[in-house]
Amino acid sequence: MNTLAAAPYYALAIFFVIVVSLELGRWLGKRQLAIDPEGARTGIGAIEGAVFGLLALLIAFTFSGAASRLDARRDLIVQETNAIGTAWLRLDLLPASEQPAIRQSFREYVDARLAYYRDLHDPVIAAQENNRALSAQLHIWKQIMAAIALLPNPAPGLSAAQAFNDVIDITTNRRVALNTHPPMVIYLMLLALTWVSALLIGFGMAGAARRNWLHSLGYALVMVSVLYVILDFEYPRRGIIRVDQFDLILEEQRDSMEERRAQGPVISDSSRLAWRL
Repeated sequence: MNTLAAAPYYALAIFFVIVVSLELGRWLGKRQLAIDPEGARTGIGAIEGAVFGLLALLIAFTFSGAASRLDARRDLIVQETNAIGTAWLRLDLLPASEQPAIRQSFREYVDARLAYYRDLHDPVIAAQENNRALSAQLHIWKQIMAAIALLPNPAPGLSAAQAFNDVIDITTNRRVALNTHPPMVIYLMLLALTWVSALLIGFGMAGAARRNWLHSLGYALVMVSVLYVILDFEYPRRGIIRVDQFDLILEEQRDSMEERRAQGPVISDSSRLAWRL
């Protein structure tokens, strides 16, 4: 599912189907009552219990899974920000003459990462920004390797390389988390059980002399709302529930890089020791 732009229309269609199913179930129930008034509802309770229990279990399963994946995506944003911050600081371990160019490449890389998540609603632009970030990763890695080769003792520089390797790894984790969703068959089963449950509810309401629109419309509204919230959890950058605000910590990290630009390259104690060795 590439976009939720049509989600309100899907929700409206599902609402309509549920209401129609309730009416169809009521019509079938009235017909059965006319044919067999005494045994029309014999054994229906067990079937209803099984269907509604399975529906409740499936809703709980999908809702809980979607909420867990949302928390995991939020946690990965924090992890990436921490990894970038650590790698940025460990650039101090590289030769001072190489730091400005590497830091500039690092800034461009973070800009590409921010742009990628900001433009996820547009697959074409998002793909371009992702490719730009991947190219920047390779370029920075080569710069770090070249800088390490200039150190008399490469041990401090290897620490910087490991930190940047963590940055690369976390981008893979985020990409996997972004595309991790339940199989489509789960959603189809959920819709099917919703439809069957509406038929059974309508069948059970057949004994009433007048339609109870409050219960019918209320049930349809509740079910549509639950399904919409589950989808919103699954795609937290395209609906009402969003993780965009968590990108602010990465933006703050990017702003701190601009503050560091004015300070110039830094030779840490470890780097000075490496040069002396």
